[in-house]
Amino acid sequence: MKTDLSQLNDKQKEAVLCENKRLLVLAGAGSGKTKTLLQKILFLIEEKAVNPGNILAITFTKNAANEMLDRLIISADKTNEYSRFINDKKNNQSEIERKRIQYKQKYKWINNLTIKTFHSLCYRILRNYGVNEFDNQFKIVTDKVNPNTEFTKYSATETSFDILNKLLIKKCESKIYLLSVKRYLIDYMVDKIHEGSNNLHQKYPNGKFYTSLNGCIVRSKSEQYIADWLYRHNIKFEYEPSVNFSDFSFHPDFYIPEANVYLEHVSDKSYPTKAKEEQFRKANKLLVKTFESQTKNTALFNLALERIVKNRLPADYHYNSALSFEEEFRTHHDDIKRFLRAVMQIIDMIKVENIPLDKVFEDSQNDQHERVRNFYRLAIPLVRAYKDYCTNKSYLDFNDMINKTIDLFKHRTEIVEKFQKQYEYILVDEFQDVNNLQVELLKHLLTKKNNLFCVGDDWQSIYGFRGSNVDYIINFVNHFNGSKIIKLDQNYRSTQHIVSASNEVIKHNKHKLDKELHANKNSNQKIEVYAGVCKDDQVDYAIKQVRKLNADGYSKEDILFLYRRNRMFTPFFEQLREEKLQFTGKTIHASKGLEAKAVFIIGLTEGGGGFPDIWMEDRIYQVIKESNHELLLEEERRLFYVAITRAREQLFLLTEVGNESSFLKEIPENYLLKSADSFMPISDDVLLCKHCQKPIEKGFAFCPHCGGKLG
Repeated sequence: MKTDLSQLNDKQKEAVLCENKRLLVLAGAGSGKTKTLLQKILFLIEEKAVNPGNILAITFTKNAANEMLDRLIISADKTNEYSRFINDKKNNQSEIERKRIQYKQKYKWINNLTIKTFHSLCYRILRNYGVNEFDNQFKIVTDKVNPNTEFTKYSATETSFDILNKLLIKKCESKIYLLSVKRYLIDYMVDKIHEGSNNLHQKYPNGKFYTSLNGCIVRSKSEQYIADWLYRHNIKFEYEPSVNFSDFSFHPDFYIPEANVYLEHVSDKSYPTKAKEEQFRKANKLLVKTFESQTKNTALFNLALERIVKNRLPADYHYNSALSFEEEFRTHHDDIKRFLRAVMQIIDMIKVENIPLDKVFEDSQNDQHERVRNFYRLAIPLVRAYKDYCTNKSYLDFNDMINKTIDLFKHRTEIVEKFQKQYEYILVDEFQDVNNLQVELLKHLLTKKNNLFCVGDDWQSIYGFRGSNVDYIINFVNHFNGSKIIKLDQNYRSTQHIVSASNEVIKHNKHKLDKELHANKNSNQKIEVYAGVCKDDQVDYAIKQVRKLNADGYSKEDILFLYRRNRMFTPFFEQLREEKLQFTGKTIHASKGLEAKAVFIIGLTEGGGGFPDIWMEDRIYQVIKESNHELLLEEERRLFYVAITRAREQLFLLTEVGNESSFLKEIPENYLLKSADSFMPISDDVLLCKHCQKPIEKGFAFCPHCGGKLG
């Protein structure tokens, strides 16, 4: 049977016909990468007589897998019934899914193909063959309740956050751990002492900067230590009580009623205590002093406090009291959530980067910052407990599924060999989004005999924040020996101005594979750049343009608003709704794979809240994976490239006068049509003669300069 390749261009044909065992099809935006991949599958079956059961196609999302299946079914269905059904908007997703299954079973060759996401592939392998590595009746734990994914019916009844919260409460049965967590929250989430004294001065202008464990605000770190020591030992105290024993009023640092003792902490910042001491002597009150020099050795300082306080308390005094998690953190619920979210993130990062926990902890304790060291002292015991809990409950998260499959392949050669023999051809879509775990899994499946066919575009690698590593596609030939690269450089989606502008933008990235995209569509329509004086101007401009597009026959589906952050779209959405203009708004990340006739990219301003929006993550995460400002900027530029290339016919870029995004300057002027609102002229309230334009004072009937009649 001869495969029909007439719908492919020369580069697409080359990719389909290529027999190199390691092939990267570097497919620019709108160049037909999925079409090429699917045609490769048809070619393998029709021309090379490959059994469909020996073909594995891997995608990143269930929707992408479904799209592949739909296009293959449409190619097989000569009646066009299936195409009409899935494009009929009256049919919901569950009806379409039922029809998809029905047609898959009708065409056995499609049903015999393995078209899966990385996670669904690993899920099936572990369910069927993973019993020696893990409980093969496992449940999947996610960070959402009832996640709307392909694994919904296999999901655990508790989320990863629920588990961590439960484990934190359990850990806090240890008084030492509980108070350490509380101290961390107070220092770094409430007082934010790591942000410097300016922040503290703004928050506490009275000079008291440090919060103790019982919520008392004190003046120094040493006084905080004393207050915390008293709190940990269940010793009640008053901070800076007002007293007047004889001659004047003053405020000793601490009063401990049950020991009937006053405590004054003396540092180089303290006022002289001689006058105070005289007042205590006259009143026959006990004053004891601690000194800043003692705080340099916490063990000695603890002993000093014990001698001062404990010896003066009743013999039957109860130093240890049970602390309630709920009571201790009743005003810190949001802080606890933030702490646990940070722990969840490092759990994911540790799994993706595949770093041993002991190594992470060791690196963290060598960090120069106390905040980072303290976080990991609290977090690592939780991470270990989380790992043990999930193992005990037979829970796996998405990264675990890949990790456990890799472990299975490492420990059971007969199983990995089975899959190596089965999958003679492995095809990977969106290869620019792979992470370390996914590449390791692929390498376990590969032998010298089987074939790897990858399609992707390094220019569209935008998921570094989720762990993807663009180096795998940029340096494909180094990661997979004997590789060949074929570049698809014909864009069938966008006009020449849009394609050329996107080419020019991405040229500013250093870490990339070079290619030059060419547009298949000609148009004289330039990219429109509008700069408003304020956000309201941009909204008004957008509304005006949407009305014009509607008048030209553009529907809701033809117009797409894109933005870096959700909050950028709020004023546009509200005005569009008020004007009863219905249209799609998406973050740029969520727009991947979409296209529209007209695209508005909003929020193109410089600095915080604009685009590029480079977010250097908390140093806590740098312990596991360091951030690089240049690489983050390059990912932002790739994100801008993705946004530009969603437009088929018209592209509108909205910015602000005097605060334009640096990305706009990277587009040559000859591709742009610029417009902007002007500032109002500066007025000093002076009247000008309408005849000679010279200044005159109010009240004149005739101009004193030219004699012209006024008014």
